[in-house]
Amino acid sequence: MDVHLTIHGRQGLAGQLYRQLRAGIVDGRLAPGERLPSTRDLATQLGISRKTTLDVFERLMAEGYLRSRAGDGTFVAHEMTRLAPAPAPVSPSPGSGSIWETLPDALPMTAPGAAPAFDFVGGVTDKALFPFDKWRSCVSHALRVQARGRGTYRDPAGEQELRLAVSRYLAFSRAVASNWQDVIVTQGAQQAIDLMARVVIRPGDVVAVEDPGYPPARIAFSALGAQVAHVPVDAEGLVVDALPGNARIVYVTPSHQFPLGMAMSMERRVALLEWAQRRGALLLEDDYDGEFRFMGRPMESLKSLDKTGVVAYVGTFSKTIFPELRIGYVIPPAPLATAVRRAKQVGDWHSCTMTQTALAKFMLDGYFGKHLRRMHKEYAARRTALLAHLDGPLSRWFTALAPAAGIHLVARLKTEQDEQALIARAAAASIGLYGISGMYAGQRPTPGILFGYGGIGVADIHAGMEKLAGAMDGHHWLP
Repeated sequence: MDVHLTIHGRQGLAGQLYRQLRAGIVDGRLAPGERLPSTRDLATQLGISRKTTLDVFERLMAEGYLRSRAGDGTFVAHEMTRLAPAPAPVSPSPGSGSIWETLPDALPMTAPGAAPAFDFVGGVTDKALFPFDKWRSCVSHALRVQARGRGTYRDPAGEQELRLAVSRYLAFSRAVASNWQDVIVTQGAQQAIDLMARVVIRPGDVVAVEDPGYPPARIAFSALGAQVAHVPVDAEGLVVDALPGNARIVYVTPSHQFPLGMAMSMERRVALLEWAQRRGALLLEDDYDGEFRFMGRPMESLKSLDKTGVVAYVGTFSKTIFPELRIGYVIPPAPLATAVRRAKQVGDWHSCTMTQTALAKFMLDGYFGKHLRRMHKEYAARRTALLAHLDGPLSRWFTALAPAAGIHLVARLKTEQDEQALIARAAAASIGLYGISGMYAGQRPTPGILFGYGGIGVADIHAGMEKLAGAMDGHHWLP
């Protein structure tokens, strides 16, 4: 590659070249072992004589900055190490000048390599159970499709094959009737939430969210200038009677309330739909892990009950495949579809087409359905193992809220226990626990622990919970 050098005028060419190359080596921009262009190529690149470049290279080699290997080229000497950079001059910083400076992190991130031996983090899946051999064949297919196509930008709404696969899947598994044209592919559920908010919210608008609820959604609404109203939930889900009358969007997780896990009752779903119809509000339904239901009959989604076009349905493959895939989707009400498509185009034009093509084949060839059936059986066993401990030896300290669906559950702490102290005590025993207090915003938090079982096997659940019981018993935790 050409090295970036600049020659000003025609005076002192050797000196200019020498100072720039030396500075690049000292500053570390030219790393030890980096191969430089030949003296002939560099002379041509800069429009100077080869004798000038030869003289400069010889001087740098004499000073130990460069090394030459016969027949191979000229390289930055390995002995050269980067010097500490000089302090940057103090100057006014433009800053972001916006709400971004004050927003908290959406969710805490685990540092690489810092995962505990028994990690009950929520929202993750077990990649060891994913059929990567099938996925590899789908990716190979996608590569062949890419090789045959032109190098052009694609439809912001997504590849037709994936939108078709998603619409068929939702019609079969979630009773959501849609054409493939109704589906807009996004970078996970978070972008779908953000896109819907961008096309609906004006600064100062009221957005109602569940309390406790999903922090990344709450923060996304705040970032767009919305006034976020925190609405309590009870055993039947969101309390519709507590909704502010001027809410423009109501964000809900009716199939598996996040984080507490209850499903919204049918009476409450009907009441919420009627409320939205009267108020002209948008219901933003996040069906983030409704595929995994272990008790009772499947609950109808709000979208499947919507007859007047007030529900935007959001889904993701983060919980069914793995989060790194970064593929989600939204089915907005028809009047908003064009605006959402344009917002997607402005934001990132479109999601990765190769991944979309591979996922479409994975779904249409039946691999996705087979994977879901396998994971449903595995997650059911993990849920049973976890509840056996929470309802058994650990019931002295926890009251488990056993949801009918999902890949996590919440256990309330019994009286006079400190959530953060318990998390720290568990961490000392290499057990990863995660509290729910940070998921409350408008009311006093009720301490509890979110136990994710998507990324931890049955054997480790038993071992980790037994170790947790020993740690709590040995510490004389109340009661």
